[in-house]
Amino acid sequence: MSGIYLTRLGHKKLMEELETLKTTKRRQLSKAVGEARSHGDISENAEYDAAREAQGLNEKRIAELEGKLACAKILDDENITSDEVLIGATVKLKDLVSGEEFEYTLVSELEADYDSGKISVNSPIGAALLNHKLNEVVDIKIPAGALKYQILRIFRE
Repeated sequence: MSGIYLTRLGHKKLMEELETLKTTKRRQLSKAVGEARSHGDISENAEYDAAREAQGLNEKRIAELEGKLACAKILDDENITSDEVLIGATVKLKDLVSGEEFEYTLVSELEADYDSGKISVNSPIGAALLNHKLNEVVDIKIPAGALKYQILRIFRE
C-alpha cells in the first residue's frame, strides 16, 4: 500500500483539527506572542520565547497535516469485507490464553487511539492481524512476549 489510508471519520477529524489549528489556535498564539512582546526586552523574555516556540510547533503540525491529507486516500467502506482483516475493519478477537474477548478497529497511524480501540495497522498487533481470515488463530509477537488470538468476527462500524 502506498500513501496514507484514512477512514471517512478519521479524515473528517483530521480536517477539523487542521481548521482549528489554522484559525483559533493561530489567533490565540499570535495574541500570546504580542502580549509577551509587550512585557519589554524580548532578548531575555522567557514568556516570549515559549509563545514563539508554541507558535512554531503549531505551524509544524499544520504543515504535517496538510502534507498527509494532500496524499491521503479515503477508504471506501463498501470494500471492507467481512471475511478478511483489512484497514478500516473492526475485528472481534478472543485471547486464547485468558479467554477474554475484545474489539479493535484497524486504522492508519494518524487515526490510532488505543483508548478508543483504534490500533494502527503498523502496530505489532495490527500488522499481525492484517489479511487474516475469520476464525483463524493468529500468533502475535509483541515486545512483552507473545499473544494468541482467534478472529471471531470482522465487520464495519
